[in-house]
Amino acid sequence: MKTYSAKAADLKRDWVIIDASGVVLGRLASHIAMRLKGKHLPMYTPSSDCGDRVVVINAEKVRLTGNKSKDKVYYKHTGYPGGIKETTPDKILAGAHPERVIEKAVQRMLSRDALGRQQMSNLRVYPGTEHPHAAQEPKSVDVAAMNPKNARVRKN
Repeated sequence: MKTYSAKAADLKRDWVIIDASGVVLGRLASHIAMRLKGKHLPMYTPSSDCGDRVVVINAEKVRLTGNKSKDKVYYKHTGYPGGIKETTPDKILAGAHPERVIEKAVQRMLSRDALGRQQMSNLRVYPGTEHPHAAQEPKSVDVAAMNPKNARVRKN
């Protein structure tokens, strides 16, 4: 039996639109990463970019469970001595680019090589409901309705 490997000519990429309002961040990022990799397809090939193009709207309305919005810390380094910077998801979501929370969560679920960068180029995230991809006729995917836990946030 031969192992099947998808060729570029065999690929038919779909455009998918996902509404992130009220959806838990980690579950949303996991679903987006699976779509970008193409793991939902029967012709999935790990070494090729065979995933869909994903458009995420309402990124500023994504939710984090528990105390993660205050307690989770993202670090980055400027490259200079003593140049470590930290921020929280609350600060990022309240800032000028709230879509970066979703972008970074998805990026950290993909491989850290040329293939991962190529897959990330198929992701478009917008903070509001407007997006310029209506001409591609994206199919709507309701991540919140897939599982009750996808939109559930525990009340303390």
